[in-house]
Amino acid sequence: MKSKKNLLEQLKSLPHFNKNTVYQLGKQLGLKDSTVDTYISRFLKYKEILQLKKGLYVSANFFEKNKTDTSYSFYLANIIRTPSYVSSWAALQYYNLATEAIHCITSVTPKVTRNYQTKAGNFAYQSIKKDLFSDFSLAKGNPASSAGRFDFYIASPPKALFDLLYFRTRQFRLPAEALAKAGGVKLEVIQGLIEELRIDIDEMDKVEQKKFYLMIKKFI
Repeated sequence: MKSKKNLLEQLKSLPHFNKNTVYQLGKQLGLKDSTVDTYISRFLKYKEILQLKKGLYVSANFFEKNKTDTSYSFYLANIIRTPSYVSSWAALQYYNLATEAIHCITSVTPKVTRNYQTKAGNFAYQSIKKDLFSDFSLAKGNPASSAGRFDFYIASPPKALFDLLYFRTRQFRLPAEALAKAGGVKLEVIQGLIEELRIDIDEMDKVEQKKFYLMIKKFI
């Protein structure tokens, strides 16, 4: 049982891990893969590790220590489904452009839409066309800091707003011909929706505001 305890202790230092990682650590302790599988089942049963998705985990100990760090939640969002970047409400709140309570971290991916409800939080992934999978960057964490320790990919402020409206407004996703036939998306509709959603666009940098209107220009 000492090897079981040693294995769990090693997992406690990892921000996330998959089964292969656990197998490798098990081999260092002289454990067979079948024994490791049994240990993983027990760790899950006694809530010593949390499952993020099939084959992907985090120790309950590590999660408890970092769950109040927004950068860790965003880091996990990137890891659970790759490639992806944090966007929409979660990103807008991160930039202090929205005050809406966030119960789910929404990310954008070129893969199919998918949701994950986990003990570590709820994560939603919205599918976007590859040519619109852009305008995001890596926010670097500081390992020496008590907050913001983890790196994560996040949309720029204008792209976070664009993504939110893109998935809220059906016309954005119409084929080019159908969009033209419908007369495009009306600017006043977009502005009205921003106001309705209580997005504080005036708090966005003027340069960023200009980028946002350039993004939606081809849809108008």
